[in-house]
Amino acid sequence: MNVPAVDSMRDYYARRASSYERVYHKAERQDDLRAMEAWLPPIFKGRNVLEIACGTGWWTLHGARDCARWLATDANPEMIEIARAKPQPKGKVRFALTDAYTLAELGPARFDAAFAGFWWSHVPLKSLRAWLDVLHARLDPGSPVVMLDNRFVQGSSTPLTRRDAQGNTYQTRSLDDGTSHEVLKNFPEQNDVRHALGERARNFRWQAWEFYWACHYEVA
Repeated sequence: MNVPAVDSMRDYYARRASSYERVYHKAERQDDLRAMEAWLPPIFKGRNVLEIACGTGWWTLHGARDCARWLATDANPEMIEIARAKPQPKGKVRFALTDAYTLAELGPARFDAAFAGFWWSHVPLKSLRAWLDVLHARLDPGSPVVMLDNRFVQGSSTPLTRRDAQGNTYQTRSLDDGTSHEVLKNFPEQNDVRHALGERARNFRWQAWEFYWACHYEVA
């Protein structure tokens, strides 16, 4: 799958790694975050979980609480270095560098659950279905999957700066090093997510908080 924006996105998150978790310190989001941190772990109880784009491991720490095993993956060594330093559940969590669009570095590994936090919004719309095929090919039928991401909230979210011909939306973000980056960031509604999943998903459930959304389903 050819995704031209991936390299620039990877560079942006490599530069942002050390300051990434500031987004979780916004005062108005604390109630949502505590609710989400409690909601997530039971879904993965006893499961062998594949996490896509683990970033700094904030959600790894919570999601892996009750699992059997958890493989947290990311394309950025800068992010994984920070995630590794967190006190993850002992003996359960491993980390791997891999391209989320191919997962080629994982060899033949298979899983019976998957989690992707704040990744869906960065996938170009034309690439969503192909990426979902790659992910689902790693999962057993009936595996629970959770997608977690942002809702756009005026006054809290970074403003959108443009929309391209395919319908993707973008934000311009500034980093501590003085650089500015145009970042692809989509804000899908429930019907958008359900339509993209199509027949891949069964028992689709949607959960919305003020600043975040999640969908929970099983692989068909």
